[in-house]
Formats: sequence, C-alpha cells, structure tokens
Amino acid sequence: MSWDSYIDTMVAYSQKGEGFHLDTGCIIGTNGAKWTTDGHPKALKITPEQAVTVATAFSSKKFDDFYTTGLTIEGVKYNFLRADEGEYTTLNAKKKDFGAIYAQNTKSAIVIGHCPEGQQAGQCATAVGKICDYLTSVGM
Repeated sequence: MSWDSYIDTMVAYSQKGEGFHLDTGCIIGTNGAKWTTDGHPKALKITPEQAVTVATAFSSKKFDDFYTTGLTIEGVKYNFLRADEGEYTTLNAKKKDFGAIYAQNTKSAIVIGHCPEGQQAGQCATAVGKICDYLTSVGM
C-alpha cells in the first residue's frame, strides 16, 4: 500500500485563502520505518536515521536531547521549541528563513509536516492533526 497520497491530503488540508501552509510532509511508523516514499514531489525527505531518532523520542517521550542537538531534517537543523504531551504528543521546531516542522503521533504512526517560512504554522498543525485523526479513527 502506498501512503504517498496522504501527503497530497495533508497539503490540501493546509490551504487557507490563497496559500498552502504545509509544503512537504511524510509519515513514519513509531518504529522509525518510513511509510511514505521520497519519490513523491511533496515528500519531506527524512533519512532513515532521522526517522528512527524522531520515533525513539516519541516512543520514549524524551525530547530533552532536541534542546541541545536540534531536530535535523533534510540537512536543516531546526531549533526545538517544545513537545506537548497528552493522549498524543505533538512536536514543534523552527529555523529562521527555513520554516517550521510540526509532528504528531498516533498509536502506530508519526505524521510530520513542514511549514514554509512566512506561512501559518497553525494551519500546518491542523493539516497534520487531521491526518492523525483519520489514522486514529481507523485504529492506527
């Protein structure tokens, strides 16, 4: 099964007015396995090593290392802002002139979106959250 169509759905959910507030995204498993492929034109190209690092942080709920090391995706080191824990955890990171990363988990997946600089990170978060809501509704 290809998960790449979920990237298109995420981008579409991020539209508000004339702009898209999420330009790339990906889905990884809670074990760090990549569900979406890098072949999609709007794929956030997270390396397998980066995916495992993100998945390990979400699984353990230990994000402290990101405060010192940052969150590196596609060769960009984003400054870790916060992780909000609840039934599901969200992660926020930002790099001036590069935009922001927003991630949220479900019981079996972590959905990650990139918000371009100058766009509304809240709309990116909403788009990621809608994918997570759907995955949760089907038991994932």
